[in-house]
Amino acid sequence: MKNLRITVNGTVYDVQVEELGESAAPAVSAPSAPAAAPAPAKKSAPAGAVGNISVKAPMPGTVVNVAVTVGQAVKAGDDLVFIEAMKMETPVKSPQDATVASIEVSKGEAVDSGKVLVTLN
Repeated sequence: MKNLRITVNGTVYDVQVEELGESAAPAVSAPSAPAAAPAPAKKSAPAGAVGNISVKAPMPGTVVNVAVTVGQAVKAGDDLVFIEAMKMETPVKSPQDATVASIEVSKGEAVDSGKVLVTLN
């Protein structure tokens, strides 16, 4: 995985890009004129694989770090996401041993209390 930072209309997004092996299609060169980039896609598991345990934001704030990846095994109490509110970072922890099924937020995203951050299986 490569971590990249992109700016779209003045908004900065930190994204992860997966490098595929030799069997992947060859890369196509970028067009010479910059095209409008779509909003960053949410990282999630394949269709039908959304987890049955929803981990929600305990407070409104801004996501400052996503500490897990889809498919990662986590233990109860492991940090999943960090939310900043009033200059304090608060970790959102896994409620039980599980596997990350989907990540519903990205770094820099503002979230409301109760917003689903991560789903687990």
